[in-house]
Amino acid sequence: MFPTPSIPGGAAIRSFGEYQPAQVVTNADLEKRVDTSDEWIQSRVGIKERRIAGPEDTVASMAVTAGGKALAAGGLSPEDIDLVIVATCTPQDQIPNTAATVAARLGIVAPGAFDLNAACAGFCYALGVAADMVRAGSSRNALVIGSEKLSDWMDWEDRSTCVIFADGAGAAVVSAAEDNAIGPVVWGSSGERADKIYLRDHKYLWQEGQAVFRWTTTELYKTALEALERAGVAPEELTAFVPHQANLRIVESIAKKLGAPQALVARDIVTAGNTSSASVPLALSRMIGRGELPSGSTVLTLGFGAGLVYAAQVIRIP
Repeated sequence: MFPTPSIPGGAAIRSFGEYQPAQVVTNADLEKRVDTSDEWIQSRVGIKERRIAGPEDTVASMAVTAGGKALAAGGLSPEDIDLVIVATCTPQDQIPNTAATVAARLGIVAPGAFDLNAACAGFCYALGVAADMVRAGSSRNALVIGSEKLSDWMDWEDRSTCVIFADGAGAAVVSAAEDNAIGPVVWGSSGERADKIYLRDHKYLWQEGQAVFRWTTTELYKTALEALERAGVAPEELTAFVPHQANLRIVESIAKKLGAPQALVARDIVTAGNTSSASVPLALSRMIGRGELPSGSTVLTLGFGAGLVYAAQVIRIP
C-alpha cells in the first residue's frame, strides 16, 4: 500500500479572478452588420451587450490576467501554485498547450500544466478535476482558468450565432483545506447528440439551437438536483445558482425547476454574452465583486455545452 498523503483532506476555492475585453458590442452595433434587432436578440437569448476581444487579446493573455487576479485575491505568490489547468475550446494553437504558456507568463515554475476541452462545461469539469487532485494529494494549490476567444470562430454574417458568443476569462484557485468546500462533481455526456454543436467548414461555430434548447431545459435540472443531493444540500439552503450563461431563457427555465426560489440566479449573459468555459467563473467573480455573494455562500454551478457534455457541483464562496 502507498502511504496516506499528509494533507488536510479537503479542497476549497480560495479566490476568484476575471478578465473582460474593453470592447463592448451592443445589439445596436450588430443591427448594422446583420439582419437582426435588439428586440429579436433580447427575446431569444436575453443579451443586451457583449465583450469582444481586440487583436492584442489572446486566450493565453486573457487567462494570464484572470489568473493573476485570482492569485492576488487569494494572497498567493506564483511559487505557491503547483498545478495550472486551462479550460478552453478556442485555443490559439493545439500545440503547445495554453496552460504551460500561462504558467510561465505568471512566473509559476514547473507546475503540472494541461488544457481541458469540455466546451462550455469546461470550467466545471476542470474544477472537479482540480478538487479531486487536491484531495488526493497530487496538488496543494491549483489555478483553474476558463478562457475563450469565441470571436475568432464566428461567422459574422450568421445572425443565429454572432449575436450570442463573446470573449473573456475567469479563474479560481483551489487549495487544500480541512473541510470540503467543493462538492462532488456530477457529470456526463450525450454524445449521440454531439452533432448539434460543431465547427461548420472547420472554422465557424454552429449550433442547432432548438435541439440544444430542448435538451438543456428538459434534462439538465436533474443533474443539478443530483449535485445538490450528493453534496448534502437542500434546494432551500442555496444562496445562488450559477449555470453556464448560454441563453437567458435556458438559465431561467432550469432555475425554476430546482425548487429554490430564494436563490439568486446569475444572469451575467445579459451584459457579457455567452463566453463558453469562462462564463461560470466570470459570473461568480463579478457577483462576488458586486457584493452579491458574501463569504460562506452556498452556490450550485452547472456547465453544459458541445459534446454534449455537462457537469455540476456545489461550492462554498471563500
